[in-house]
Amino acid sequence: MSQLPLPSDAALAHSAELHGAIVREIEAAGGWLSFARYMELALYAPGLGYYSAGARKFGAAGDFVTAPEMTALFGEALANQVAQVMAATQPQLIEVGAGSGRLAADLLLTLERLSALPERYAILDLSADLRQRQYETIAAAAPHLLSRVEWLDSLPAQFSGVVIGNELLDALPAHLVVWTGDGIRERGVALGEDGRFTWNNRPATGALLAAAEEIGQQCTLAPGHLSEISLAVSAWSAEWGHRLAQGALLLIDYGFPRHEFYHPQRNSGTLMCHYRHHAHPDPFYLPGLQDITVHVDFTAVIAAAHGAGLDLLGYASQGQFLLNCGILDRLAAIAPETPDYYRASSAVGKLLMPHEMGELFKVIAIGRGVDAPLLGFLRGDQGHRL
Repeated sequence: MSQLPLPSDAALAHSAELHGAIVREIEAAGGWLSFARYMELALYAPGLGYYSAGARKFGAAGDFVTAPEMTALFGEALANQVAQVMAATQPQLIEVGAGSGRLAADLLLTLERLSALPERYAILDLSADLRQRQYETIAAAAPHLLSRVEWLDSLPAQFSGVVIGNELLDALPAHLVVWTGDGIRERGVALGEDGRFTWNNRPATGALLAAAEEIGQQCTLAPGHLSEISLAVSAWSAEWGHRLAQGALLLIDYGFPRHEFYHPQRNSGTLMCHYRHHAHPDPFYLPGLQDITVHVDFTAVIAAAHGAGLDLLGYASQGQFLLNCGILDRLAAIAPETPDYYRASSAVGKLLMPHEMGELFKVIAIGRGVDAPLLGFLRGDQGHRL
């Protein structure tokens, strides 16, 4: 990893502290930890994990740039879909994992312009650092709307309205699985002789084994095929079947339907890490200082949601969804041949183009009690592929 930027001494000390905490958990567990648990600790360990500590993560100064950080037009287009669902259900909105707060600010300002403001804009984010940054972002961009915003500590027991998750599911813990000629193995984390983390396989059991067997029956997997299964994503999707009275979840993330996720040519999985705008595959590098992600199996999302009583309302590429929601109309409203227009045009190109984010990122809508076809899926709905 010599090509990656060097962290500060303080950052190295922080990572070493989290490394020690994970080592102690491995030892307490008998010398082996599922990768899902390792990923959970690396990202969310209180005060130490990547998303729980105070390092800047989003934007040019962070480790990666999300769509809302690229241009306000992303939120302006998404607001059209949000307004439609709220008009058909309740004027309530929850954003789960709101990042820097940029999307919240853009949505609020656009919904105000559309005369479709939610009665409340709730944010569920357990990171105190990110909550503070979200507050500051919204206070700077839309101070007159800040009174509509509240922060939640947990999901509500019952909810009607819109739930948004932008690049949320990819950061939920995932198990690593290897399909072998001798059975299905779970790849976990152990300690090498030098005290460093190392890979170690054990027979898969329980719910993970059942999920892996189902995938093996549906997909052609050669011996040695390594990939991810996120039981957490399935559980999160199903949980809304108990909580969503009426409305829709709009989930935006990178991923594939199952037959593409477990394609024979993708036999090493999708695990990826992000550090200072560098992508690399080593999740053991500086835990706590880098993001760890896996792509989303969108078939698993709808299967879990449908099993909990929710409906598939739409599934499309991000590019098609944003076109349907009028992002080009928003771009055309900017004065042409100005610096603002050129910046926005460049960002919109990245959001729409298939070789950029337009095809890799997908939008899935699941919900209950929403009868009218959703704006974002009127053209190019790929729900049949799930």
